[in-house]
Amino acid sequence: MEDKANDTLPLDDRILDQMAEALIYSDRDGIVRRWNRAAETMFGHSAAQALGQSLDLIIPENLRAAHWRGFDAAMKSGATRLHGRPTLTRALHRSGSRLYVEMSFALVTDEAGAAVGSVAVARDVTDRVEREKAARGAMNP
Repeated sequence: MEDKANDTLPLDDRILDQMAEALIYSDRDGIVRRWNRAAETMFGHSAAQALGQSLDLIIPENLRAAHWRGFDAAMKSGATRLHGRPTLTRALHRSGSRLYVEMSFALVTDEAGAAVGSVAVARDVTDRVEREKAARGAMNP
């Protein structure tokens, strides 16, 4: 049964909130401004906990420097390195466990074309990656 409070949201908000993949929007400073239900489930943080926080909330410490170099470069240049192609990376769950996530990124621009933030769509692929690693290990004892 659908949440009745959700019935009052505009259609585009309901679509984003109900999609199967995690959707995270951050402003140009890397502060979370949009966090859908799938992001809540995937990363273990409610929207109330995530909104207003740095993306560091879900970025493992050993990946943060590289993430911020790429993020800052994209904000300045107006282009992402991957041009929307998905990439496999690691992410943090609230519990401290590390996930494998497949993410695609896009810049969000204003009317003048200047980057105002970034949107990411993520899918938890931890089970698949671990099965593939186990299969490779079994083939190469």
